[in-house]
Amino acid sequence: MTWILFVGLEPEAVDFSDPALPPGFNAEKIHAGIAVAMRQIGERGWHADLCLIRPDETAGPALESRLGAKVYDCVVIGAGVRLPPRNLLLLEVLVNAVIKAGPGTAIAFNTRPEDSADAAARWLKVG
Repeated sequence: MTWILFVGLEPEAVDFSDPALPPGFNAEKIHAGIAVAMRQIGERGWHADLCLIRPDETAGPALESRLGAKVYDCVVIGAGVRLPPRNLLLLEVLVNAVIKAGPGTAIAFNTRPEDSADAAARWLKVG
């Protein structure tokens, strides 16, 4: 059984005034994208859990807690976490949390929610 952990920002915690985000981006669009990602992961026969984090000091411990509760084959970190320049430290915290709490777990990055399953497949080598 293949398990994927999809990590993204809590939509309500996103600063939509950030000029690095696309115009018109909002929490509703994030929720819709997450639903698509989770559905597509399931369509591949994989199981997925969602880990929504806040962009603060709770992010790393929250991810470590999830990784300590279950063994995942791959962690997909969403583009909303890694693309805005102001999230660089957050991205580093999350990558290091995976290394610490989920040693051997593949780490993948999507470019948008709709390619999350493809991102995981690159590292799972199962297409």
